[in-house]
Amino acid sequence: MPNCRSASAARAGCDAVGVIRSIDLSAEGVAESVVDIQRAAYRVEADLIGFDDIPPLHEDAPQVRQHRLKWLGSWEGDRLAGVIGWTLDGGVCDIDRLAVHPDFARRGHGRGLVRKLLNHRMITVSTGTENAPARRLYESLGFVRVGEVRTSPEVTTTQYVRRT
Repeated sequence: MPNCRSASAARAGCDAVGVIRSIDLSAEGVAESVVDIQRAAYRVEADLIGFDDIPPLHEDAPQVRQHRLKWLGSWEGDRLAGVIGWTLDGGVCDIDRLAVHPDFARRGHGRGLVRKLLNHRMITVSTGTENAPARRLYESLGFVRVGEVRTSPEVTTTQYVRRT
């Protein structure tokens, strides 16, 4: 693992907090680590928005492997701290999920992961309307609110887009 505090940090794939690189969910233990991060992170979101039926909160490793997503992981030391999964369709990047383990929250992992995708001409994402930390993150990175969708009687999601 590269030293992210060194002069060669950017060349080593480091962001402000650690190493960000592609992850392969077929590698031993990786999908299980993603599940652990998702469950912990989406438990926090479920508590924030008052809604427990967030799909990544209930997925297991085989289900995560089945998604046709591209993945990046953010490491702090030798521990996977956060993940982002997205699709590309016609030049539009859709962030399907962003999860940072609560042990590593507020250290820049989420911001670093999203920043790795900002080279796409258009990026879409949605988050629970009551998830103020996620909304602040996206808005601080230039995402613009484009709507809200009621996903159940109890919850709405806010849709964002960022164009370059």
